[in-house]
Amino acid sequence: MTKQNIVDIVSDATGLTKVETEAVMNGVMATIVESLGRNDRVELRGFGTFGVKHRMPKKARNPGTGEPIYLPERHVPTFKPAKYMRSHVNESLTK
Repeated sequence: MTKQNIVDIVSDATGLTKVETEAVMNGVMATIVESLGRNDRVELRGFGTFGVKHRMPKKARNPGTGEPIYLPERHVPTFKPAKYMRSHVNESLTK
């Protein structure tokens, strides 16, 4: 599913135009990205929690050539799904 598919579905469900729905969706995504950029946690109840984890520098290996490479210290965005989402997905896919 793409962003446009979601815009189409939400637009049909809410009665908003596709342009308005896309603007709202872009605003939500931009707000989440900006919050993560400030190292804030974003919690959407019933959906999940976005956060940022710090990764220390480490030595890794290029799988193609086998030569060692060094990964610098970095911050990576993370997502932890809510309990409802995990159980719903599991039930839907095990039937």
